[in-house]
Amino acid sequence: MAVDVQIVPACGKHVNSIAKRMRAADADECRAMTGESPRVALRLSFKRSRAFTALVDGRPELMFGTSDLNVLAGVGSVWLLGTDEVDKHPREFLKFSAEWRRKLFDRYEVLRNVVDTKNTSSIRWLRWMGAEFSMTLDIRGREFVLFELRK
Repeated sequence: MAVDVQIVPACGKHVNSIAKRMRAADADECRAMTGESPRVALRLSFKRSRAFTALVDGRPELMFGTSDLNVLAGVGSVWLLGTDEVDKHPREFLKFSAEWRRKLFDRYEVLRNVVDTKNTSSIRWLRWMGAEFSMTLDIRGREFVLFELRK
């Protein structure tokens, strides 16, 4: 069954909708990284970023964004958090990912962040996106790995 996926500028009401239904691995990662609830972590990311929401059949299911790390060097941070709906439509998700990868680099040469080593679906997706992984970091007693995407 085909679904309608639209990417729109993120807004505050999307935060609550996605946070209430966030997939377990993303919610665990939010708690481990920030010590906050998924709602608070997503709201912080939304406020600090140029953020977008993927609407699946009109319902907010995924939010992602970028923020500046080093403007002069063209380095930014990238993040993505979603609901279980993402996993139900892998083809649509990968298609949108490929299209938006190019758009996210309009301001950056390099995008980086960390991902929880337990979040295997996100790591698999990041590899598909061409991410390179480097050192592991301990954040609040949990192991995260640094990743980098290049233009």
